[in-house]
Amino acid sequence: MQFFPSMTTALPSESGEFRRVIWTGLYSQLVLMTVPVGGDIGEEIHTVDQILTFTSGSGLAQVGGKEQTIKAGDMVIVPAGTLHQFLNTGPTPLILYTVYSPAEHKPTSVHKTKEEGDKAEEEGIDEPPAWSQRSKKQNEDEGWVKTGQ
Repeated sequence: MQFFPSMTTALPSESGEFRRVIWTGLYSQLVLMTVPVGGDIGEEIHTVDQILTFTSGSGLAQVGGKEQTIKAGDMVIVPAGTLHQFLNTGPTPLILYTVYSPAEHKPTSVHKTKEEGDKAEEEGIDEPPAWSQRSKKQNEDEGWVKTGQ
């Protein structure tokens, strides 16, 4: 078990890092992100599902051709294959944690800026581990997941 108490209220209102992977499991990954004032995450499409929970700040979600204002306490789900972008339109950093399923980033990734993260992705450095992309059946067959008590 990994325990993160008071995630929606305990995260800092400011952080020096754009992206930090906090935990990576067989089928999902938890990532903390800070979007600076006037910044954005970059328009993108993932081949994985993504759930974003906003803990500080305000902004604009653009998902699948729709727009929604967002603020601390809101959650947005982005299905795999959906074009999306999140912009910080508020006066303070937009802080969120996101769950990718399966993993989208290298388990040890820490990117101080969006540009640093983009470069790591473009160069193939920030890739999810192969084991996080295996099928449920393969994980069961190889003994990674116990199916009984």
